[in-house]
Amino acid sequence: MGEPGTKEPLSLEELEAAGSLRTGRKHTLSILVENKTGVLSRIAGLFARRGFNIDTLTVGPTDDDAISRVTLTLDGALHPIDQVTKQLHKLVNVLKIRDLEPEETVTRELALFKVAVDGSQRGELMQVTEIFRGKIVDVTKRSVIVEITGTTEKVEAFESMVRPFGLIEMMRTGEIAISRGRGET
Repeated sequence: MGEPGTKEPLSLEELEAAGSLRTGRKHTLSILVENKTGVLSRIAGLFARRGFNIDTLTVGPTDDDAISRVTLTLDGALHPIDQVTKQLHKLVNVLKIRDLEPEETVTRELALFKVAVDGSQRGELMQVTEIFRGKIVDVTKRSVIVEITGTTEKVEAFESMVRPFGLIEMMRTGEIAISRGRGET
């Protein structure tokens, strides 16, 4: 609602300006879970019930076939994240949770970009791809598919470079993360 006594709702821009939608603190949670049916939906449901929007979510196997790692990124104040992680610990199939500190974490994302290029633009796209240490994985008469791996910022920078060529389609995995050094997983 707007000012006291008014019935005008605030716009999305006004809410964002007031800071009520985003805190600016990105969290990367690494969650080890038993590889069982329904675990992912219970985890996602817990965040949804608490009003969190999950920015990225990736799930994959670990060195143990019975355990999977869930990596999710979201925006949130420190206190509510602590409350959610305490509730996550109570879920039967959750084994371990870590809120990874950005300076102690290596993160990567994989993205595929299908770009519309003709013969004259193909060389220019190949140069941009090489600068970003990407790889061309498919070529047709009218398009090229490029694979980029790196930080979210790198993927977003590549996207902004290829949009002018004519971005047909894009697919991003979301971040995966691992802590630096010999620390815990």
